[in-house]
Amino acid sequence: MSRSARPLTSARVFHKIKELSTPQTSAAYVINRNPRNLERLRIAYKPGGYHLEKPGRSYWHTLEINTSGRYVSADVKHFENGTILSASTSEWAIKQQLYKTNDTSAFVNLGRVLAHRCLQSGITEMTCNVDAVPGSKLEKLLQTLQDNGVSFKEPARLANSQPWDAKRHEKPWEISEESLEPTAPPPKSVK
Repeated sequence: MSRSARPLTSARVFHKIKELSTPQTSAAYVINRNPRNLERLRIAYKPGGYHLEKPGRSYWHTLEINTSGRYVSADVKHFENGTILSASTSEWAIKQQLYKTNDTSAFVNLGRVLAHRCLQSGITEMTCNVDAVPGSKLEKLLQTLQDNGVSFKEPARLANSQPWDAKRHEKPWEISEESLEPTAPPPKSVK
């Protein structure tokens, strides 16, 4: 009987699991499969857009809110890939919990749901070109997003340092000793 055609036994399965779970120290490189990793490190390409465009196009993620007569939907869009995340009051799970699908509580709860989905997917910063009237439902949705951990200001892209530059930017993946704050020693108890 050939080796690949042998029947599967618990001993063979245990041996294969043990072989796959032990870390290999001889790995020369690591493959990062996170498509947003370069954006988090602030070195990914960020489109500049045209300087005459009103909202501008210099973002990795942006928030778009669409309000119809009956429903409200909010989408997080990537500049290349289109819609990444969306939440809408027309979704059955959200609609079942609301009295009306376009009142103030619907806007606030939609903000909570979208913020939760953003944080689960690792998107904590995005741009928002929505102008909200103070005290409006839309402003409450934006405020709810901010209260739940989503920031509406994306970090600037790191510029490439040239060899002749006098000052080089600190890279986000490196920590220098000057940037660390000294910690105070714990207070001594008096007996």
